Amino acid sequence: MIMGSNVSLPALSESVGSAIVSLGWSSPSGEGDADVSVLLLGADGKVRGDADFYFYNNPVAADGSVQLLGKEPTGDGSEDRISFDLTAVPADVERIVVAASRYGTARFGELDDLRVTLADAVGEVLLRFVVEDAGEVSAIIFGELYRRGEEWKFRAVGQGYESGLAGLATDFGVDIEDDAEQVDAAAEAAAADASDTAAAPVSEIPERTVLEAVPAPRSPADAETGPKKRAVRPRTAKKKVTLPKAPAKSLAENESWKQARLFPVSALKSDRDREMRATSVLLSVMAQVPEFGRRLTAAFGAPSGRMETFTEVSLPHGDTPRRPDGVLRVERAGKLWTALVETKTNGNTLKSEQVQAYMDIAARRGYEAVITLSNDVALEGSPLVDVKIDRRRKHQVALWHLSWAEVAHQAQMLIRHEGVGNAAHAWLLQELLQYLQHDNSGCHGFQNMGSAWVPVRNGIDDETLCQGDPRTLKVVESWERLIRQVCLRLGGELGQKVLPAQRARRGTDPGARRALLADQLCLEGRLQAELRVEGAPGLLAVCADLRTAKLRTSVEIPAPGQGYPLTWAKRLIRRLAEAPADLHVETLLEGDTGGPRGTLERLRPEPADLLPKDGARITGFRLSLFKGMGSSRGSAESGFIRSVDDAVHRFYTSVVVHVDTPGAGRATAKERAAV
Repeated sequence: MIMGSNVSLPALSESVGSAIVSLGWSSPSGEGDADVSVLLLGADGKVRGDADFYFYNNPVAADGSVQLLGKEPTGDGSEDRISFDLTAVPADVERIVVAASRYGTARFGELDDLRVTLADAVGEVLLRFVVEDAGEVSAIIFGELYRRGEEWKFRAVGQGYESGLAGLATDFGVDIEDDAEQVDAAAEAAAADASDTAAAPVSEIPERTVLEAVPAPRSPADAETGPKKRAVRPRTAKKKVTLPKAPAKSLAENESWKQARLFPVSALKSDRDREMRATSVLLSVMAQVPEFGRRLTAAFGAPSGRMETFTEVSLPHGDTPRRPDGVLRVERAGKLWTALVETKTNGNTLKSEQVQAYMDIAARRGYEAVITLSNDVALEGSPLVDVKIDRRRKHQVALWHLSWAEVAHQAQMLIRHEGVGNAAHAWLLQELLQYLQHDNSGCHGFQNMGSAWVPVRNGIDDETLCQGDPRTLKVVESWERLIRQVCLRLGGELGQKVLPAQRARRGTDPGARRALLADQLCLEGRLQAELRVEGAPGLLAVCADLRTAKLRTSVEIPAPGQGYPLTWAKRLIRRLAEAPADLHVETLLEGDTGGPRGTLERLRPEPADLLPKDGARITGFRLSLFKGMGSSRGSAESGFIRSVDDAVHRFYTSVVVHVDTPGAGRATAKERAAV
């Protein structure tokens, strides 16, 4: 599409009752990002109320018409997805504006390949619009959905706002308050809160109000010299229920007593038992907890409506009936959306012929989707590498994959951070999470580096591994799956977005990028990845050196824009007062030359040792932790997977939280609210 053009959605597909709109961009540095927002507008071109403004702190409409699904990593950037159930949009909403905004001084002109795509309920991309020459704007309307009679249409807009999201929101009637005293009070409270919690373990950081956007915190410099800031403050629904961080004291007589569980695992003796129990547990909770069920099914193009789930279903297929592990049905306005569910637990893999049979059954019966569920984690560009499907026989049936790690992540986000409708729903999700995390459930997520892992490690050790060895590509794919799972687990614990970051220099094609990483593995013996943690001062880098059997986790902190280097060094060491003594601190100098370095234990009495003797310009500091790497390919205590997961968790909770600057996070809607 070109700017200003429009198209009728029914003319593109019959499956547009539900649609997935994706906003994407790439960053030359690999670090640029933005956030999406959605506004529902009435006939007057204004929001009906502040609750019609959806953004990261208000991601889901109560009627299911809008749901922000979050970010997905792409080759060198990210893609933010939004699910729309157009059949559920209230009749007095005539337009839906889809926009994105950046923070602080960041501008969209710094990003590449700004684009919006729209896909139907079966995942087929129907349209694409690329925004050209974004320029010096901090907010952009990518496009809008609007009604014309009985049908929905899409218009490519591409309009930028130099005044940011606040200017955009004002144009569409969102209230903007200019209460300077209130802003200053909120800033002081936010700064105090950040100071109190920056050094606290993740488990002790207090809960935030999930849906309320408060005024932006201001730095001391702003308070003294800067203009008063105004804040967009959408009013929200009633407070939702989350579970307390610290459980109530147990009434058990001694520690050997086990708490009774709704979903016991002691009777599970075989993989078939585990598959049947896991499917039944998950589908029953999805049906009983609407927030959770909707969160999972919205990504599959399902409408918002009454959900029922089934197990032990028999469906005719030739001479032998097929029995999918489960069936999921959603009813809205007298229409049914149906998906077959095929489940695997432990290390069992999905079988191509089995999945193909379910695709054929779904096509014959007019079902919309087949959902596969296993411990495998999907890869970008190839969601199910080992499952081959004859696409010519798909017949408008969508094939989706979900990992157990993703299920656990969504449960964590709801019960520990975002909240659900009532305490019973929170308890059900907690029981589901307890079940998934039990050793005997078989739902542990990605847990095996594959058969190529040991031969590749041996080849690196004895220097016999050659470029082009197909086993190195298998190891790189397993590494990518592991990193995606690490992001899910850390994000679920923090309640923040954690995504793999890709550098632009590695290319945008997933296959080509993995081939390059496989060659680097042969030459250097290292596996590397970077994680973008929302609110962190920089990318969290992970390096597994297979030659030395060591893991390095690190983060680079840019130097402050003003002040004296000695003050920077002293402030950094002071912030790291609770960090591990073996933390390595390195000064980064202009020109990529190596600077002074040392352990935190040695630098604590002499922060000046971080300053270069020749007065070279300091560009930042690198903080690194090292630990031994597990040798086995699995997730046992001594395994490689467990060691990577533990290393990232330890580094974030013991190092990164101490250097995260107050106001760097977005829990207070700082940059979305500030003018």
